[in-house]
Amino acid sequence: MSVQIPRGTQDILPGKVEYWQFVEQRAREICRAFNYQEIRTPMFEHTELFLRGVGETTDIVQKEMYTFKDRGDRSLTLRPEGTAAVGRSFVSNKMFGNPTQPTKLFYIGPMFRYERPQAGRFRQFVQFGVEALGVNDPAIDAEVLALLMSFYQSLGLKKLKLVVNSLGDTESRQAHRQALIDHFAPRIGEFCSDCQSRLEKNPLRILDCKKDRDHELMATAPSILDYLNDYSKEYFEKVQQYLTDLDIDYVVDPTLVRGLDYYNHTAFELMSEAEGFGAITTLCGGGRYNGLIQEIGGPETPGIGFALSIERLLSALEAEGIELPVETGVDCYVVTMGDEAKEKSVSIVNTLRRAGFVADKDYQDKKMKAQFKAADRVQAKFVVVLGDDELAKQVVNVKNMESGEQQEVSIDQLVSYLQQQV
Repeated sequence: MSVQIPRGTQDILPGKVEYWQFVEQRAREICRAFNYQEIRTPMFEHTELFLRGVGETTDIVQKEMYTFKDRGDRSLTLRPEGTAAVGRSFVSNKMFGNPTQPTKLFYIGPMFRYERPQAGRFRQFVQFGVEALGVNDPAIDAEVLALLMSFYQSLGLKKLKLVVNSLGDTESRQAHRQALIDHFAPRIGEFCSDCQSRLEKNPLRILDCKKDRDHELMATAPSILDYLNDYSKEYFEKVQQYLTDLDIDYVVDPTLVRGLDYYNHTAFELMSEAEGFGAITTLCGGGRYNGLIQEIGGPETPGIGFALSIERLLSALEAEGIELPVETGVDCYVVTMGDEAKEKSVSIVNTLRRAGFVADKDYQDKKMKAQFKAADRVQAKFVVVLGDDELAKQVVNVKNMESGEQQEVSIDQLVSYLQQQV
């Protein structure tokens, strides 16, 4: 009986993993330019963190978490998203006490959600996220969005649509919440069981329902923008002005609702408009969450961030036909003839590697022709040929695999010769 890979997971093999490495490195470079520092949190946390931080009415908490008891009978959960874990670390390590704020962090790592696997969606997926904690300023909202757009655009993506909305402050949300209850309550029996349970707990989540999105009451639901108080209106207007100043194209969508309970004020999603990308177009989502840190035991601290799936990013690149310039192949492959030459090749390959070249050799005692075929398969730029005759003269023959030109080079001068050629 063969052991199969768990449903909703994937093996990322050589030939594909290089693309992951490329985009992850690009994410780190962009974050460095914006002065965001990497943080790494545990892959599992106490379940209570996500109940309080993500929200008990969310689909993530109600349906998608991988939760288990450890040997101490403690309830633990594989992290389904990164923001709550970063918030917990912010509190645990008293980062709120740092004299310089905001605290600007990013993370890249696996997340886990039990959902129906489909194209670009897995039960284990890799998320890149950014969090800016400690400042309540529309300018930092715009900075986070500028970082997001810089990352996607630096990879060559063009068919992007940024959608923004305001969920308002607590006062605005409470007024909108009551308006939603009054709007849906008379006919809530026509909605799914999830929506019925959300009516009193979090009616805003009804607007995010996939089952009832075509119900006529959805189209006429009260808009949050009609319930923003003066402060919330001014905040949102400033965010929009900064985006305009930064030449970031966006559209305002008053129906945009994020799936997590901790959002307020700025909320946003980035979507792909590439043909053939799929029915689910969202690439990234995020927003401001001024109540999260206090909810998980810290002081009142504003924050804003986003998270995106590397899997969906790669799908968007494929949909737009973008080939990333990943490095493949080896610089030099050593081909040998004879036992003494084979022994000497071990030190030659090591010398090349220590000089910074990607180098390899045959380990299967193949014939010379087969060794050259192996060099082709690994896309070697140069082949170094060493036989017993060459060894006696302390030279090698270096063949440029693109031009076909061949040059006899002293073994002692091999590194310097290759450095001049590449």
